This record gives sequence, C-alpha cells and structure tokens, in this order.
Amino acid sequence: MTDKEAARERTALLKKLREEHKESIESTRAHLKAQQEIRRAITGAMREGATTVPEIAEASGLQADQVLWHVTAMKKYDLVVETGRNGDYYCYSLPEDQS
Repeated sequence: MTDKEAARERTALLKKLREEHKESIESTRAHLKAQQEIRRAITGAMREGATTVPEIAEASGLQADQVLWHVTAMKKYDLVVETGRNGDYYCYSLPEDQS
C-alpha cells in the first residue's frame, strides 16, 4: 500500500468515526461552549479587581456554586489567583498579565 492509499484509507476511517460519533461530538462542543461563556462571565466580573464568589455570582448572574466550581478550576490552572479575604469569603482576581 502506498502512502497516498494509506492516507486516503485513514481519511475515510476518520470520516466514518466522526459520523458514528456525531451526537457525542456535538454534545461535547456545546458543553465546552457553555463552559467558555461561563468563564468569560466570571472573568468579566473580575476585571475591576479582587472579588468574592458571591460578588462574582451577583455580577455575572450565575449561581454561587457554579461560580465556585469554575473559580476553583481556574485557580488550579493559574487563571485566577487568591488575593486574601473579605469577611468570611476569599477574594479572587485575575493574574497581573491577564487583567
């Protein structure tokens, strides 16, 4: 089998797999798009400076538990930083290079 034939066969196989898993792919894309919108809303609420989860939730219109989940994940990957406390709540802000 030549390289061209192998490439055509591989292309056909990938096309078949995409068709077989079309629903799963579309569902995953929709889920990722929703997560990106949530993260944009969170970072938009943090543009003014350090804020708490309840403040972010109020500013973004999201539920506090949803904000906390995303902020925790974002903190893990250094997309937000913990900057102290405001009463009983931790404050979060964008890293210096993102603000």
